[in-house]
Amino acid sequence: MERKGRFSQWLRRPRGGAGGDSGPGAGAAGARADLLLAAAAAGFPLAPAAHPDGYGCSCDRIGCPTPARHPISFAWQTQATTDAEKVGQWLNNQPEANFITATGITHDVLDVPADAGRQALERLGEAGVEVGPVATTSADLHESRMLFFTATRGTPEDEDEWWPCELDCHPETMDEHPLLRWHCRGSYVLMPPARLPGEGHVAWLLGPERPLPDPLTLLEALTDACAQYAGDRQEQHGTAAWPMGR
Repeated sequence: MERKGRFSQWLRRPRGGAGGDSGPGAGAAGARADLLLAAAAAGFPLAPAAHPDGYGCSCDRIGCPTPARHPISFAWQTQATTDAEKVGQWLNNQPEANFITATGITHDVLDVPADAGRQALERLGEAGVEVGPVATTSADLHESRMLFFTATRGTPEDEDEWWPCELDCHPETMDEHPLLRWHCRGSYVLMPPARLPGEGHVAWLLGPERPLPDPLTLLEALTDACAQYAGDRQEQHGTAAWPMGR
């Protein structure tokens, strides 16, 4: 209830832009700022990320492999914060920036192909399983994805219980592991709303005011849906569904 209450308070704030501007586009900027501040208030640590520059990236890396989908600073893990004042400063000083949320601190994210995610949502709904926040990501030349936000299992009380695995990977490895990715400690995802090159975007399907479920309550439905999706894709294209080499 506290998460939902804090989120609702942010959404009721006047939408005059992050710094109170009232010029053209201020309404959209204010609505975006409200959503990001609401996400911070709901407990999602944020840090600034690159933004689209035409069909490329605002960073100075030639041929950036993940345009507008990576943090600005290499220190993003220590930068990430839920402090509203700091997030507000970033919004004022870097108005075009996207934001990432660092996973493995207060939440994890289960990241799957959008078609598999929709199938899993239907199955979970039929089973009466509570689903937490869910976002969708769509980008030119990249597969649409669905992001399931869950409670974290990346910082257990007993450090021996934490394990690195192929499901716990960085966003840059998406081409190596195109099915289910488990973002926990040391990883991140873009926080909605975010813009991607071309017509791409990241948006909420189910908002961050929802309670975070244990990831294990969603995992079976998501892995089954990914297996079904992989099988369908293999039949369509006649190629291996999961890369066998590194």
